[in-house]
Amino acid sequence: MNLLEALSQAMRIGELRRKLLFTVGLLLVFRVLASISVPGADPAALERLFSNNSLLGLLNLFSGGGLSNFSIVAMGMNPYINATIIMQLMTVVSSRLKELSKEGEQGRKKITRYSRWLTVALGALQAYGLTVLFSSSQVGILKSPSPGTIISIILTLTAGTIIIMWLGELITEYGVGNGVSLIIFAGIIGRLPGSIYSYATTGGGSHVVQLIGIALIAVLVTSFIIEVQQAQRKIPVQSAQRVLNPRSGLASQSRRNFLPLRVNSAGVIPIIFAISIMFFPTIFANFFQNAGGATGSAATWIRNHWQPNDPLIYTSVLYNGIYFLLILGFTYFYTAVVFDPNDVADNLKKSSTFIPGIRPGRSTADYLGRVMGRITLAGALFLALITVVLPLATSFFTGVSTTSLYLGGTAVLIVVGVALDTMKQIETQLLMRQYRGFIK
Repeated sequence: MNLLEALSQAMRIGELRRKLLFTVGLLLVFRVLASISVPGADPAALERLFSNNSLLGLLNLFSGGGLSNFSIVAMGMNPYINATIIMQLMTVVSSRLKELSKEGEQGRKKITRYSRWLTVALGALQAYGLTVLFSSSQVGILKSPSPGTIISIILTLTAGTIIIMWLGELITEYGVGNGVSLIIFAGIIGRLPGSIYSYATTGGGSHVVQLIGIALIAVLVTSFIIEVQQAQRKIPVQSAQRVLNPRSGLASQSRRNFLPLRVNSAGVIPIIFAISIMFFPTIFANFFQNAGGATGSAATWIRNHWQPNDPLIYTSVLYNGIYFLLILGFTYFYTAVVFDPNDVADNLKKSSTFIPGIRPGRSTADYLGRVMGRITLAGALFLALITVVLPLATSFFTGVSTTSLYLGGTAVLIVVGVALDTMKQIETQLLMRQYRGFIK
C-alpha cells in the first residue's frame, strides 16, 4: 500500500479523516506563526547573516523559515528537543527518574511535566542568546534595543516555542502521531520550494542545470534511504505453547516466527539531537562576545567559524568530525532507550518463546544485545554518512553549496523518515479498522 492509497482509504473512515484534518490544521497554524515576525528586525541584515552562516541556515530550515524571519516561533522545537535529551540522560543517571519511568503512565506524565518546565528555562536562555546575537553591532539586526524590548522579545520567543510544543503534543494525542517530527517535517517542506525557486531564478541556466543534477542525486539518495529505513534483521523465534487446531483437533507443539530488529531503530531523532548540541557553542559565544581576553577571542572565533563549510579547513574538519561522532553516539543512546534486550528477553520468556539454540533469560538478552550492537553500527554509519558526508560530496560534484538551498542529507532523511513513519501509522490504524463494524 502506497501513501496515496493509504490516505485515500483513511479519508473514507470518519475517525481517521478527523485525525488527518486535525493534523493538517495544526500544521497550517504553525506555518502561519512562522510568518509573524518580531517587530524591529532589519530584513536586509537577516538575509546577510543567514547567507553566510550554514548552521543558522540549518536551524532556520527546521523552524520553517521562522528564524530567518525572526518570527515568534524562530527557535522552533529546539528548546523542547534539548529538554528531552537532558531528561533522557537524567533518566539513566538519576535513580529517582529511572523509578518514575517504570511507574507506567503516571511516571511518564511527571517526566513530561519536568521536560515542559525545562523547555521554558532553555527557551528563555536560547531566546536571550538569539537576542544578544541579533543586537550585536557586527550583525545589526536589532538596532540598540532597550532592556524592555529585550525582555519582551525573550518572552515572545519563549511563548512561541511553548505554543508549538503544545501543537506537537496535540498532534501526537489527537492527530496521526509523531507531533514533534511532523512539525519539523512541515518546516522543511514549507521552506524548500521557496529556496529552490529563489536559487533557480537568480543564476540563470547554470543554476537550473545544477538543480537537475541535485534532483537526480536526491532521487537516488531517497531510494537508498527508503531501503535502509525499511531494512530489518529477522531473529527466528519459536513458541513452546501448545495450540489447538480447531479443524483437526490436534495440538501443535510449537510455532515459528521472527523477531524483527530494525537497522535504524532510532529514526531521525539522533540527527535532531546532534544539531541541537552543535548549536550550544554559538549560544554561549553570544553570552561572552563582549568579554575581554581569551574568553572574548574564543567567543568571536566561534561566532565566525563554527559552521560545517567554514573556509578554514581544520575548522570544517573539526565541526564535521564532532557532528559525525555525535550522530553515532546518539544513535546508540536512543536505540538503547527504545530497545532494551533485558526487557525483550523477559517478555519472550514469559510468553514461552525462545530463540533456537539460545537459552532463555540472560543468554537471550546477551545475544540480542550483540546483534543489536552490530546492526546499530550500520544504522549509525548510515545516518552519519547521509547527514555529514553527503552534503559535502554533493557540493563538490555539483558546485552548489547546500547553504544556498538549506538542503542536504539531513533534510532529505528527515522528510523521508517522517513520511515513512506517518504512512506506517496510518496503515496500522487502517488495519485495526478492517472489520465492518469499525468502518463508518
